[in-house]
Amino acid sequence: MRQQHNLSDASVFLFACMMLIPTQARATRCEDLTKLNLPNVTITSATNMPAGKFTPPDSSNSLEIPEFCRVIAVAKPTSDSVINFEVWIPSAAEWNRDFEGVGNGGYTGAIQYVGLAKALQRGFAAASTDTGHTGGDLTFAAGHPEKIVDWGYRAIHVMTESAKLIIRDYTGAFPKHSFFMGCSTGGHQALSEVQRFPADYDGVVAGDPGNNRVHLNVGFLWAFAATHDTNGNAILPTSKLPLINKAAVAACDAVDGVKDGIISEPEACHFDPAVLLCKGEENDQCLTTAQVAAVKEVYAGPRNPRTGEQIIAGYSRGSESPEGDTLDRGWKTYITERNEPMRLEFWKHWVFDDPAWDWRTFDYDRDVAYADAKMAAVNAINTDLSVFRSRGGKLLMYSGWADPIGPPADAIDYYKHVKEATGGQQKTESFFRLFMVPGMAHCRGGPGANFFGGYDPLTPVPPDIKIDPQHDMLSALVQWVETGSAPEYMIASHVRDGHVDRTRPLCRYPKIARWSGSGSSDDAKNFSCVEPASPSQNRSTKK
Repeated sequence: MRQQHNLSDASVFLFACMMLIPTQARATRCEDLTKLNLPNVTITSATNMPAGKFTPPDSSNSLEIPEFCRVIAVAKPTSDSVINFEVWIPSAAEWNRDFEGVGNGGYTGAIQYVGLAKALQRGFAAASTDTGHTGGDLTFAAGHPEKIVDWGYRAIHVMTESAKLIIRDYTGAFPKHSFFMGCSTGGHQALSEVQRFPADYDGVVAGDPGNNRVHLNVGFLWAFAATHDTNGNAILPTSKLPLINKAAVAACDAVDGVKDGIISEPEACHFDPAVLLCKGEENDQCLTTAQVAAVKEVYAGPRNPRTGEQIIAGYSRGSESPEGDTLDRGWKTYITERNEPMRLEFWKHWVFDDPAWDWRTFDYDRDVAYADAKMAAVNAINTDLSVFRSRGGKLLMYSGWADPIGPPADAIDYYKHVKEATGGQQKTESFFRLFMVPGMAHCRGGPGANFFGGYDPLTPVPPDIKIDPQHDMLSALVQWVETGSAPEYMIASHVRDGHVDRTRPLCRYPKIARWSGSGSSDDAKNFSCVEPASPSQNRSTKK
């Protein structure tokens, strides 16, 4: 599926500026950047910030930062756009000569200060935007289609082009390479940039991407309808999620040869919730016939009733209530304990322009097609990445196998479709690699090893957690872009009570991590990445 996108006059002007301005030029003082003239962009302040503690606006938590130039700006590419963004540029002694765009989360409109600080600490100049609005209430776009476009893709692109010119004016040189790092909506933004503006970044990390945004929201409707009656009353109570999760893990834990409380090969897991069917009266240790059906529908995901086509993948076994998910997510937060479907306001205010729209009327054929056409700006599903590839761009994508928000199989589906469009595995792996994370929830959390430097870039790293610089997502991406050395695996850590108690390799898909049979199964060095074996193959297990 190929998408056509026209650059605005301002974007064309900025591109022309980049082409005409010499790579090396005289640097500008930080405070003089307010005089920089960019089309539809106003730099409201530029301030030298000393090394030490930085407390973001509306926050009581301080961040440790090196000395940098803080640029605050606003872009108005349309008459209905107000896109705030910040650009942070390290001192000449600290700058690694690269630029990092920082992704956002959810629909929240806010500068991502944690992400900026993390980028700065690693030597990058960095930029973040509020995507053109404030807060997470989707009513901001009601009656404002240009704000939907801003959120969908324009804000990140405008921020990126402007940031490069600001960096060039301050340092005297454009960044050597540009990278983008994001998870969830940030992963969506990463894929949107690769598809729509392949010259913006040399490399991107797309984590747990919600890039098929319309269909993701269809999935929320489906999961709610499957687990609630038409009055919104729960069929599947939250209290039974741990039961289902425990049974699923028990059925599939040992498939990879190690009993460790993690479903490491969900594609080989065929747990049937019918084994929990009550034999008599309902109790907390069994499921009714209706509850079994509800769980099966959540696993299955929505299909078009006319064509039978899968609209979006269902949720994986192990995502119901993953042990160790300190954020208390799982199906509880996004499905079972809701009074209405997740992201209902997307349908009311963005798609149907009707605050009284009733989710019970949704047509999984007609309404999906209508939403796809109307909301094309919020989808990033183009599988033709040939321009990005031809420029030497590199893409790393990852997804947690226990993700209860973005179905992990949807990330795999996108990867496979790109592979088909590109011409096979070898050509695809030359620029695009996928890493699935067993036991990880959405961007972080869950029982699996999920600290690997590529997890949610907006969350601070605990001070005693040491990320192996040779095996974290951003370092691997930089090395791939700069040296051509592609990552085969990452080393991830699991943390309990503030300490690492397990490490595992995250393997390049479709390979999986297989224990050697000797040495501790909590040590990554005792695993190797292998092609998945047949699920029917007998394997010894270790407790």
